[in-house]
Amino acid sequence: LERLREGNRRFVAGVSNIDEALISARRAALVGGQNPFAVILACSDSRVPVELIFDQGLGDLFVIRVAGNIVAPSQIGSVEFAAAQLGTKLVVVLGHSNCGAVEATLKELAQDHHQRSPNLRAIVDRIRPAVEPLMSDGASLNDAVVANVRQSVSQLQNGSQFLEQMIETDELTIVGAKYSIESGEVTFLDAP
Repeated sequence: LERLREGNRRFVAGVSNIDEALISARRAALVGGQNPFAVILACSDSRVPVELIFDQGLGDLFVIRVAGNIVAPSQIGSVEFAAAQLGTKLVVVLGHSNCGAVEATLKELAQDHHQRSPNLRAIVDRIRPAVEPLMSDGASLNDAVVANVRQSVSQLQNGSQFLEQMIETDELTIVGAKYSIESGEVTFLDAP
């Protein structure tokens, strides 16, 4: 977690180590396998380049990207793979400001009728339980993004016996975070 915090501080300050991480010697060293220190479940938004915002290079992060940083069986399976096969000990669910998937969900909930494709509706339906309780309070998009991140963290913590066992034995930590597109800063939610 501290390694991610330090990398984000470098990113925000405009002092990156990324060029060193891309040299051909590093690529060659990874041919035989990978050993990422963290899994990042992030939104697929093009403004959220995970390796860049944490100033990490090849082989450092196991990145899973999906609109709205939602949790579905394939994401759970990917986290299980990274934890079991690669020995990764940290999972960060990374939401971000101005998330289009969360905003689309809020708009969908405000409409009387729904006209989304079944595939897009599948994303909205995964975000809906996190944001629906906020609708009566007139919550902001920022509040909805944070609620969605917390829901995804909970789904990972409670959606797999394998992950639950790793958490109980302190072999895995799952935390939430929010990236500010405006400032470049990552805020870790409820993290040690």
